[in-house]
Amino acid sequence: MIDAANGHKVATSYQAVKQFIKNARRLKKKIVLTQGSFDMLHIGHARYCREAKKHGDTLIVGVDSDEKIRARKGEGRPIVPQAERLEMLTHLEYVDLVVLKELNTPKWELIKIVRPDVLIATAQTYTQPQIEELEQICGQVVVLQPMATTSTSAKLRLMQIEAAQKIQQTLTSKLISTIEETLRELKGEKKPAR
Repeated sequence: MIDAANGHKVATSYQAVKQFIKNARRLKKKIVLTQGSFDMLHIGHARYCREAKKHGDTLIVGVDSDEKIRARKGEGRPIVPQAERLEMLTHLEYVDLVVLKELNTPKWELIKIVRPDVLIATAQTYTQPQIEELEQICGQVVVLQPMATTSTSAKLRLMQIEAAQKIQQTLTSKLISTIEETLRELKGEKKPAR
């Protein structure tokens, strides 16, 4: 079933994806597939989908589930829950269908179901031997370069560093003040007037 409520283009099962593919093939559409986390959707993601769509008529985006991302990237990720990541992608004009990829789904299951004419990936996604193996399933594998100067992971690291620096500055001044006050009390001095 495709969730078309409010203009959403989310396949709620792999069976729905199969039906979508069947209809697209009947209409002789060239199918493009890409996959990823799409956490904290940013301009690089939109550019990436735009470039992916240029390789065919229909763009399907596989989105890693929260559980799958946590298993790969650790606790604290993703930042944006899967329902919101799926919905955000449906608002990109280049995206025709979005489907969730669960943690325990067999390797390359979505690729095998879609059998895209073109599989779009980033340089970090697959090794050269994997690309050669995937070319047996797909018509073509296209590797795209990053589409923005920063990634979600880089943005998160920067936010963490900035937060740590602010905490350090705040704690340092409060800690010094507390130590000075404690030393004065130990010496029997009065508190300075504020």
